[in-house]
Amino acid sequence: MNRFNFISLVLVLIVFTACKTSEEAKKETVKKPNIVFVLVDDLGWADVGFNGSKYFETPNLDALAEKSLVLNNAYMYPTCSPTRTAIFTGQQSFRTGVYTVPVLEKGTDQENIFSRWTVGKEHPIYSEPMAEVGYKSIHLGKWHIVGPNPKEELKMQFPIKQKLTQPDPGVYEWAEVHKTPEVQQYYPEGRGFLKNVGGTYRGDPALEVNGYKSVGGGYWAPFSNPFIEQKPTDNWLTDRLTDDAIEFIGEHKEDPFLINLNFYAVHRPIRARSEELLQKYLSKPVDSVTGQGGIGVNQKIKEKMAGYASMVESVDENIGRVVDYLDKNGLRENTIIIVTSDNGQNGNTSSNYLLRGSKGYIYEGGIKVPMLINWPNKITPRRSDAAVTCLDIFPTLMDVAGINDCKGTLDGNSVTEIFEKDSKLFQERPLFWQINSQWKHGTCSVIRKGNHKLIQWLSTGKIELYNLKTDATESNNIADVETEITKNMLAELVEWRKENKVPLPPNSVLDF
Repeated sequence: MNRFNFISLVLVLIVFTACKTSEEAKKETVKKPNIVFVLVDDLGWADVGFNGSKYFETPNLDALAEKSLVLNNAYMYPTCSPTRTAIFTGQQSFRTGVYTVPVLEKGTDQENIFSRWTVGKEHPIYSEPMAEVGYKSIHLGKWHIVGPNPKEELKMQFPIKQKLTQPDPGVYEWAEVHKTPEVQQYYPEGRGFLKNVGGTYRGDPALEVNGYKSVGGGYWAPFSNPFIEQKPTDNWLTDRLTDDAIEFIGEHKEDPFLINLNFYAVHRPIRARSEELLQKYLSKPVDSVTGQGGIGVNQKIKEKMAGYASMVESVDENIGRVVDYLDKNGLRENTIIIVTSDNGQNGNTSSNYLLRGSKGYIYEGGIKVPMLINWPNKITPRRSDAAVTCLDIFPTLMDVAGINDCKGTLDGNSVTEIFEKDSKLFQERPLFWQINSQWKHGTCSVIRKGNHKLIQWLSTGKIELYNLKTDATESNNIADVETEITKNMLAELVEWRKENKVPLPPNSVLDF
């Protein structure tokens, strides 16, 4: 090879290498962000340190909150089924027909539009478009958007005459059917996820004989969940779900990944994480402001609340494990973390005197939840009073993933608009709830706008209006005092129902 040809070859190799390096760099810079979405079950607004709890200990979440967007006014439905359906589909309850947990419904078909359980394929969930653009996704923990008998349920003519039921704990005949392709299409692996760890029809982990009264309650191994492969290292369910989440991240760190970590904790049955933690919380002073830890209650209830506190601490510890793994593997900068709960605290396990009601109630204690969003250098850390809802999660994930061609209806807005500063949209837009079946109270329509919240009870037409800024405990119904506000908000609520053809239960006194 002569000198000229040699130099030419070297130049070609240099150019090729430079181009390749440039392409690799370009590929690296345009890698879609990773997403870790943590949904805790039944964690109340005041059950975390960053929202003021003096009884519960959540040091990892508190440290994360310091670097996050913390939403002071984050809202869900009063129960898990409609919340989880709304999160997954981005759609209001009247569109999916999921109004509360089916087995909790009370009354007849003349008082309720009984809830669906299985979310049909006509309602895509966020993991499906994300899979199409290359996300590697895993679902861990509570699923609860498939019913125990989905084949029979989807053949039913709705509205049905009787509420849906579920098998007794310890009955596993459903499991074999649920592992068939016909039913798996409604499970995570039929919905864009590569793997499902522990997701079933059930809303709690107590699948074994005796359910809540069993020794382990589903939280201690061996786990009775047919969708959790047993491992020799199994011990505590919350740890196991986190182990698998971290393992999946390690396997897919070169790809954009979605970790859908839906802890069964801190849902009942309450099981203390350890005797040491139980005694620690039993010896802590009661928080007189929130009532956490038990005021004027017997020893059995105090032990339940202390056990609950140990479960909260366990969730916090495991979220810290995920964050540490991301840090140590150089993944934090390109990972958005969202942590929230599916409804307010269960009144049997925690308390919050600062808000009215608890899980199951449309009042603030039932629907207001802790929520933080963390993304280094993409979010301005602060607390925001912007009112956000479960319906905003789907469009937010689409925005983060760069997906702008989703088909179908989305009822929320992407909160990326307030990542850096608050916006007019989130200050002015109304939030709506439609509860067409009964559990803790009757059916109702609700609108929250600005500082005010209006509830219209469907069987009587009665109106309640509260100023949430001055009356967080919703103690003073001002509907007959602030008549102009009542009139305007009610008109907007009625117009929303008309425009969306929102169904009403049979005993509603309203025309629309």
